[in-house]
Amino acid sequence: MKTLIQGLVAVALVNGGAAFAQDATRGEKLFNECAACHSPDRAAKDTVGPSLHGVVGRKAGEGTEFRYSPAMKRSGITWSSDTLNSFISDPQKLVPGNRMPYSGLPEAKDRADLIAYLQATMK
Repeated sequence: MKTLIQGLVAVALVNGGAAFAQDATRGEKLFNECAACHSPDRAAKDTVGPSLHGVVGRKAGEGTEFRYSPAMKRSGITWSSDTLNSFISDPQKLVPGNRMPYSGLPEAKDRADLIAYLQATMK
């Protein structure tokens, strides 16, 4: 039993929290912090940050009229649950020189719920 628990913990750590049950409703509440700069709406104009509607599957630095940083444009990232998890965890680590003034969301469960919200409601 101890080995099974250790294995599950290892999988959760390796997958950046992907082993957590995801709660999109809780993720919507977490998005309130993001809403200071980002909109979840399809028709929204970009503000301080780009609209995040449809972000999953989009290439970083593309898809809206937002003026992205050169670092974001050349990152080569396509947003998926894994790349979003890495970016939300530590934006400067994944894309050094990006302009987003955010230090990151440290809790893996919080990131999993936020990503579930992004995937469920912003297609």
